[in-house]
Amino acid sequence: MIVYEVNLRVEREIAAAYASWLHTHVAQMLALPGFVGAELFEDPAANDASNVAWCCQYRLVDAAALERYLQEHAPRMRADGVARFGARFSATRRVLQPVAVPLAAPA
Repeated sequence: MIVYEVNLRVEREIAAAYASWLHTHVAQMLALPGFVGAELFEDPAANDASNVAWCCQYRLVDAAALERYLQEHAPRMRADGVARFGARFSATRRVLQPVAVPLAAPA
């Protein structure tokens, strides 16, 4: 399992419309092969008077599923948001992989 994280900064003036679109977008992402879950978070520390900050973390079965998404679906999925909202939002992405060393609770 890996996490594909998308960090968003959205102008407050369009935040409600963007949030509505984002829920549909996440559902479309989850319908793609290899996606098994998603969570959406607000990042209050990154909010300011002009923008809201959200973080969407998608869970995928493996790195191969992410690579297929990036090659086959990402351009279309990303273009939809740009077509609707233009430069009124920004997105950065990162991939998180599990650590091989198991973590244990303190005794």
